[in-house]
Amino acid sequence: SVILPVHDAEPWLDECLGSVLQQDFEGSVELSIFNDASKDKSMTIIEKWKKKLEGSGILVVIGGHDSPSPRGVGYSKNQAIAQSSGSYLCFLDADDVMMPQRVRLQHEAALRHPKSIIGCQVTREPPNSTERYTRWINQLAPDQLLTQVFTSNGPTVIMPTWFCSRAWFAHVGPFDEGGPGVPEDLLFFYEHLRKGGGVVRVDQSLLLYRYHPSAATHSVLETTIWAHRVRFLEERALPHWATFTIWNAGRQGRRLYRSLTAGSRRKVAAFCDVDENKIRKGFYCYEDSQERPKPRIPVLHFRAARPPFVICVKLDLTGGVFEDNLRSLNLQEGRDFLHFS
Repeated sequence: SVILPVHDAEPWLDECLGSVLQQDFEGSVELSIFNDASKDKSMTIIEKWKKKLEGSGILVVIGGHDSPSPRGVGYSKNQAIAQSSGSYLCFLDADDVMMPQRVRLQHEAALRHPKSIIGCQVTREPPNSTERYTRWINQLAPDQLLTQVFTSNGPTVIMPTWFCSRAWFAHVGPFDEGGPGVPEDLLFFYEHLRKGGGVVRVDQSLLLYRYHPSAATHSVLETTIWAHRVRFLEERALPHWATFTIWNAGRQGRRLYRSLTAGSRRKVAAFCDVDENKIRKGFYCYEDSQERPKPRIPVLHFRAARPPFVICVKLDLTGGVFEDNLRSLNLQEGRDFLHFS
């Protein structure tokens, strides 16, 4: 079942639905569309394609509502899944386009990995939008799909590429239906990891992934996602460490420190950095602390600091300097350090 939530998707639907028709998978395919209060011509386009798709043997199930306002992506996906019947779910956004081999290759991977979310590489449209993010999602090594789950504002395999069994979805789900402003994909992904789910990526670009200002993803505040990410770090990673060092004595590192619970803050042995001025000052004083005296956290050169590290330096931004510094320490990702930026 291809799961397709639709809200005012008129500009992209022809290309999107055409890509469902072009799938080279030889098993049976169903398209489950849920129209979330579209006010444009989305339904007219869907009705037109329903005939073409059913003429090619693809069953089309259409649900929806026409209330004054949309209920959100989580609700729409849950509804589309509830009205569908396939044993596997292939998630698709209405503004994206599947390559013809997508369903076939991800279905093969899902058969081998029944408790995993299967993703794929993507081609960004337009090509110069979110270049660092696109490199990150396309180039993560297989083990980093699990070690870098704290690193970004989204999952290590992006939601519009997800493919999984219905049974596994039912075990983990459903999506949060809080509506606009809720990162329902990230929350589902975290729950999936809590339940012991795996993450697998098909290393071919199977999706044209569109970037545009009206995308639903822009309705989620960075501060909301930050709070979820910090809590997940505290739940999944920090309990394994008696103390740790925050790599970055600048704004991002201090922000992480201030966002931690008091118990987690007490585990911070030091900040580390390369900035001579910060190192010369020698400490960071947590001015907002209720404790007396206020905590003063040492600031060290990264070579003088002790792992494990929670790294708050953005990747792929320093022309390789930061990455070379990290590599020079011969540490193991996941055990000795985690990326939080």
